[in-house]
Amino acid sequence: MESNLFLLALMAGLFTWGMTSAGAALVFFFKTINKNVLNIMLGFAAGVMVAASFWSLLLPAQEIAAESNMVEWVPLIVGFALGGAVLMVMDKLLPHLHPNSKDGKPEGMNSNLKKSILLVFAITLHNIPEGFAVGVAFGAMANEGVTLASAMIVALGIGIQNLPEGAAVSIPLRKEGYSRRRSFMIGQLSGFVEPIAAVLGAYFAFHMSFLLPYTLSFAAGAMIYVVVEELIPESQSETHSHGATIGIMTGFLLMTFLDTALGF
Repeated sequence: MESNLFLLALMAGLFTWGMTSAGAALVFFFKTINKNVLNIMLGFAAGVMVAASFWSLLLPAQEIAAESNMVEWVPLIVGFALGGAVLMVMDKLLPHLHPNSKDGKPEGMNSNLKKSILLVFAITLHNIPEGFAVGVAFGAMANEGVTLASAMIVALGIGIQNLPEGAAVSIPLRKEGYSRRRSFMIGQLSGFVEPIAAVLGAYFAFHMSFLLPYTLSFAAGAMIYVVVEELIPESQSETHSHGATIGIMTGFLLMTFLDTALGF
C-alpha cells in the first residue's frame, strides 16, 4: 500500500507540474496579457488555494483529531502557525525576485544569482506548499477519514489553478524582453518542485500518521501564507480591481463544489 500511495502522490505532482507547464506554454501564442486578465487569474488561484486549505486540509485535520481523541483545536492552531512560519522564514532567507516586482529588487539574502534563477526561486516558493498539500492528501489515505476521491480533488484543484499561474509568470517575462523559449522554461521550471514536495508530503503523512492532523494543518498554513503574502496583493495591484475579487470568489466556489460534491 505504501508504494502505491507514493506512486499516486508522484503522479499527482507530475500532473500539477504539467498544468503549470501548459499555462506557461501560452507564451508561445501571446506576447502580452491584459492587466485585468492577469488580476483575475491570480485571484482565481488564490480562491482555489483558500478553499483547498479549508475543505481538503483543515476540515479533515479536525475530523481526524476528533477521532484520535486529541484536543481538536491544538493541531489546527499549531500546525497552521508552523506552516506559515516556515514559509515566512524561507521567504526571508531564500533569494528570489517576483516577476511583477515594482522596484525590481530581489528579496531574501543577498546573492549574485542571475535574474532568471531568482525568478524561478520566487515561484518555487509558491509551489512547495501546493505540492506538499497534494502529497499529504494522498499519504493521508492510509487513514480512513481521507478517500482517494478527496485526494484527487486536491490535485485537480491545484492543477486547475496552476494553469493560469503558469501563464501569469511566462507571459509577463516575455513582455520584459525574454525570449518565448526562456519565458516558458522559467515558467514551467518553477513547477518542478511539486512532484518532489508531493512525495515528501506523502511520506510524512504515511509514516507519521499520529501527526497527521498537524501535517494537514501545516500544509494549509503554508498555502494561506502564499495567498496572503503574494497572490492577493499582486492581484489587487490595480485600483478598484473588481476582476481580482471575482476571480477569488470564482476559484473558491469551484474548489468548494469539487470538494463537497465530488470529493466525499
